[in-house]
Amino acid sequence: MSTTTDNPFYFRQLLSGRDFAVGNPIAHQMVNFAYLIGDRSTGECLVVDPAYGVNDLIDIAAADSMTITGVLASHYHPDHVGGSMMGHTIEGVAALLEKIQVPIHVNEHEAPWVMKTTGVSTTDLVQHQGGDVITVGNISVTCVHTPGHTPGSQCFLTAGCLISGDTLFLEGCGRTDLPGSNVGDMYDSLTTLASLPDDTVVLPGHQYSAPSAAHLSDVKEFNYVFKPRSKEQWMTMFGHD
Repeated sequence: MSTTTDNPFYFRQLLSGRDFAVGNPIAHQMVNFAYLIGDRSTGECLVVDPAYGVNDLIDIAAADSMTITGVLASHYHPDHVGGSMMGHTIEGVAALLEKIQVPIHVNEHEAPWVMKTTGVSTTDLVQHQGGDVITVGNISVTCVHTPGHTPGSQCFLTAGCLISGDTLFLEGCGRTDLPGSNVGDMYDSLTTLASLPDDTVVLPGHQYSAPSAAHLSDVKEFNYVFKPRSKEQWMTMFGHD
């Protein structure tokens, strides 16, 4: 997914194992999406959740005459920011910082988890609260704090697009049985996202369904996580010991 060259809003949706990190079996198995968001008029872009093949992501941006000037991290899991997972070491933000010195934008509640997982230091991070706006060129990206999958999970809202990380998929939502997860918080976060305009384009952190994006109205209609009509119903359906 990309924008036309006559539009200053630059956007790329990139699938691991296909568009970058080709030949990496973990990248192919995990079907993560990374994103590039930028301003064509200034040639600057942000990369969302760089993992598996940071050189590939830098090269893709460069081929589009764009330079990566920052990282947006949705949450701390290694398939999004790098680290150890399933006995494998996944390349991520630490490797990116060896190539280019850029800020890593994280939610304040996620910062200690990101540092522990990736080995980066607090000086590498810019810590945000929900509602903070990050700019790249003349493009604005709003951070939406969506705890549930992790304490500091965040989504990114820009130009009518919601990059939803592992909070909301087109089918289902992020797991709530992992360290730092909270099933009640997930309900609240999904309720927050459901209040966005129906024509918002949802772009998830993984390709767990055939489409790679969908309008929020369709996600709310067909995704089973929006079926409960109260938090009590949600906890009955999705709560676990």
